[in-house]
Amino acid sequence: MRSFFAFILAVLAIGAVALYSSAFIVHQNEQALVLRFGEPLPAVTTPGLKWKMPFIDTVEKFDKRILDLDTTEQEVTASDQQRLIVDAYARYRITNLLKFYQNVRDEERVREVVGPLIESEIRRVLGSATLQDVVKDKRESLMKQIAAQVNSEGRDYGLEVVDVRIKRADLPQENLVKVYDRMRADRIREATELRAQGDAEKNRIQANADKDVTIIKATATQKSDEIRGDGEAERSRIFADAFGQDPDFFRFYRSMQAYTTALKPEDTRMLLSPDSQFFRYFEDPTGKAPTAAQPAAPQ
Repeated sequence: MRSFFAFILAVLAIGAVALYSSAFIVHQNEQALVLRFGEPLPAVTTPGLKWKMPFIDTVEKFDKRILDLDTTEQEVTASDQQRLIVDAYARYRITNLLKFYQNVRDEERVREVVGPLIESEIRRVLGSATLQDVVKDKRESLMKQIAAQVNSEGRDYGLEVVDVRIKRADLPQENLVKVYDRMRADRIREATELRAQGDAEKNRIQANADKDVTIIKATATQKSDEIRGDGEAERSRIFADAFGQDPDFFRFYRSMQAYTTALKPEDTRMLLSPDSQFFRYFEDPTGKAPTAAQPAAPQ
């Protein structure tokens, strides 16, 4: 009886092991290939619990997502003979699991098998374009052209190149100095031209300003002369009217003005003859000139 129970337990254990060995799980981001005696069976691309022959079948799982592939940094000569150091990468996904397993075997060998094909297409496509196209004008279309050509030539590998991108496209080190010097010379030339244009504009503005200043000053001088002339004419008219009304007072007023102008407080000295008319108001309040003494009649 004890041997019978032991046999039952052994059978159950073997059945459990066989059941465990015959089941495998495929996750959402995976696809699997069942190998029977090393020969591949149809690929399993749907997720879930799957079955296989225990102890006979083996399972190889592969990623279903888009994967990255770095290429080797390489030197490319553009069509305008400009040399470039190009560092690119590709993004791919496995579309035919059976072909991928037969020609590539696993994801670790993608770099060895497909990498040279991508690098060759990069050299060919970029070599037919100019430096301006690679760096700026046609970069997007060139990358699409590389991806399309790789997919055309790489159908047997069971994968699809989704995208190819350039991480870095630099000139060789020895060319960088020349390019820098040329850019520096261009900037200096441009700055010189802008400075010359600025000087010319400054001279034009200054000349116009000087002309405007001359015109304004001349107009102001003319206007001031006219106003001064009108004022002097008015003053002369007023003086003439005043002289006509009271000539004696006018003469007295003009003499007082002459005294104020001639006699300054800073040590003024004057030499006049005794009969000078200048100080006649000091001799006589009426301002009449003194009469000279009549000479005596000869005896």
